[in-house]
Amino acid sequence: MDSSQSTTTNPSDINLTDPQYYLSRELTWLEFNDRVLHEAMDERTPLIERLKFMGIFSSNLDEFFMVRIAAIKQQIEAKVTQRTPDGRTPAEQLAVASDRIQQLITEQHQHFETVLRPAMLQQGIFLLDYFDLNQEQCNYLQSYFEEQIFPVLTPLAVDPGHPFPYISNLSLNLAVVIKHPDTGEELFARVKVPQVLPRFIKLSTTLQVIDSQKQSKSHNTNALQIDRECPQIWTGIPLEQLIAHNLESLFPGMNIQGCYTFRVTRDADISVAEDEAEDLLQAIEDGLQKRRKGGSAVRIEVDSAMPNQIRQMLQEELEVTDRDVYEVNGMLGLGDVMSFLALPIPELKDVPWNGIVPATLRRRKTTEDGGNFFSLIAQKDILVHHPYQSFPETVERFITCAANDPKVLAIKMTLYRTTRDSLILKALINAAENGKQVSVLIELKARFDEQNNINLARQLEQAGVHVVYGLVGLKTHTKVVLVVRREDEKIRRYVHIGTGNYNAKTSTLYTDVGLFSCRPELGADLTDLFNYLTGYSQQRSYRKLLVSPVNTRELFERLIQQEIDHCQAGKTGRIAIKINSLVDPKMIVNLYRASQAGVSIDLIVRGMCCLRPGVPGVSENIRVISIIGRFLEHSRIYYFQNGGDAAVLIGSADWMTRNLDRRVEVITPIEDPEISKDLQEILGIMLSDNRQAWDMQSDGSYIQRLPQTGTQEESTQQILMDMAVGG
Repeated sequence: MDSSQSTTTNPSDINLTDPQYYLSRELTWLEFNDRVLHEAMDERTPLIERLKFMGIFSSNLDEFFMVRIAAIKQQIEAKVTQRTPDGRTPAEQLAVASDRIQQLITEQHQHFETVLRPAMLQQGIFLLDYFDLNQEQCNYLQSYFEEQIFPVLTPLAVDPGHPFPYISNLSLNLAVVIKHPDTGEELFARVKVPQVLPRFIKLSTTLQVIDSQKQSKSHNTNALQIDRECPQIWTGIPLEQLIAHNLESLFPGMNIQGCYTFRVTRDADISVAEDEAEDLLQAIEDGLQKRRKGGSAVRIEVDSAMPNQIRQMLQEELEVTDRDVYEVNGMLGLGDVMSFLALPIPELKDVPWNGIVPATLRRRKTTEDGGNFFSLIAQKDILVHHPYQSFPETVERFITCAANDPKVLAIKMTLYRTTRDSLILKALINAAENGKQVSVLIELKARFDEQNNINLARQLEQAGVHVVYGLVGLKTHTKVVLVVRREDEKIRRYVHIGTGNYNAKTSTLYTDVGLFSCRPELGADLTDLFNYLTGYSQQRSYRKLLVSPVNTRELFERLIQQEIDHCQAGKTGRIAIKINSLVDPKMIVNLYRASQAGVSIDLIVRGMCCLRPGVPGVSENIRVISIIGRFLEHSRIYYFQNGGDAAVLIGSADWMTRNLDRRVEVITPIEDPEISKDLQEILGIMLSDNRQAWDMQSDGSYIQRLPQTGTQEESTQQILMDMAVGG
């Protein structure tokens, strides 16, 4: 939209569904990943953490190709021409996304090679190239190769008698060009870099002075200008380089002409015809087998030195276009640099953080005091905020207490992502063995966790737990626990409603909030919800909860409309929302309408945001920020001023069409005034952030906030850690 448009334009004259008011979902996700990459480039971030973000950027991009790009390519193959809300066809979406990805990849590898690798060297982490090594090190690696690597390798020739081999998803490979010494014929072979071996081979000898001749051959000459007295914490080279310099062992008697790395990404989404599947578990397992075999290739990453004829041959064999080939000047598969997190260098990492036990729960923490835990919840609703507050000492303790408490009759919960060694899993099995009624809904369709969830389901079933796999056509994404307890001949229901998975490992990495309560209406609502999930209930109304796909969209629209009504009545309207993604066009229209009515709107959206803030006549009252830090912002908090009687809610749903219409989600209102104020304070801290916050511009770009001269740095996550310790 032309920025010169007058703000006096009649709102009714503006078509809020016009594509100019929407950003591409794919491009907004790529901008999120760019912000992740920036953390790897930010000198304020400790070095090892910068490597972590470099790895996260790569892993994120892998999944983006396996899911989003794969889906777009399927649409193109099916000749879908329907335009997305931003006005692009699938082919146009792919084109703009591919261009942006190439820019990001170039930026990533250039920074890694020219900035991070030298910085690693200066700190004693010597990630070298083979040409950087002295003779002693080469001799050691020669022996290591022969003993540890050579037996694992399988060279595969490609000729009329040897068809082009299957290239597995995310595998790193060497394309080897060989010349026959007698005939002069050039041949091609593929060598897979084994994923069962460490990506980086550690040297047992120390780095010595590198002479100028070797330095001139090195791919990393700038990095080698270091203090020779620098203490070596780790020294090694990439595995593929060691293999490449020992190819004569794999092809004896042949002349090695060239060797070039490449990496393939395949479609990894699982499509299950649920309506036709008699056994959903079996259908998911069948889909997993297809994924392991691999879908069609959606990306090839190639060494920039690879000759065009080799590149063309790979394209033809893998059936990809020029647009699917991404040239890399540097080391492929940078997700593997995450392995350096294991190095014992605390001074190059974030200060370790262990969640605090909330003050309300600090008294008597043993698992035998279940009655005490429940009595605390009975006295007052309790808010927990992870990772600032301990997940094991709150959520896991709640479920463990329920499993051991003789007064507890039943436990019901949903599991979306968890771990096989989870204490929650053990508690549920223990509860079933104690004779309690235990029902668990395990979502088999949780992407990339399908096999783990199948294994968990079978383990629970064997222990006598009632396991259900969700609803046909709907993914169950909600995070809820219901505990039924007999107290003084009465039944009381205790609930936990959260924003994050019941996963102790991710609870230390993701920010999430959860509510413990025994409010009767919440307990009754969750009882109805579980009957809906496990039986044939067609529950269409709830007392307090917002439940997708039943009433979430309707009730959020009503809350937005109330703010509009207040403004139109001459009062003020205010909305502040923290979510992971804002994509749903109808919700965006509602926010645009609210902005036009004068409602002040602040959106804290970590990832995709298809809304354009600050557009005259449409969204000038909307501000959007994204917060990127050491923890992944995952909590969802919703605030509506509501004429002074604030409506604050938390839950599992983002504002994407799938969360509102095609998933089972739960949002709970917060009725305790103190908890409501605590959540509003969290939102206020985030909106004041000048360290981790990025301001979204109306064109979809972001500008990172920086402290003004003379002002103190305000980091949301650091403030919340300090508050947890002080509280």
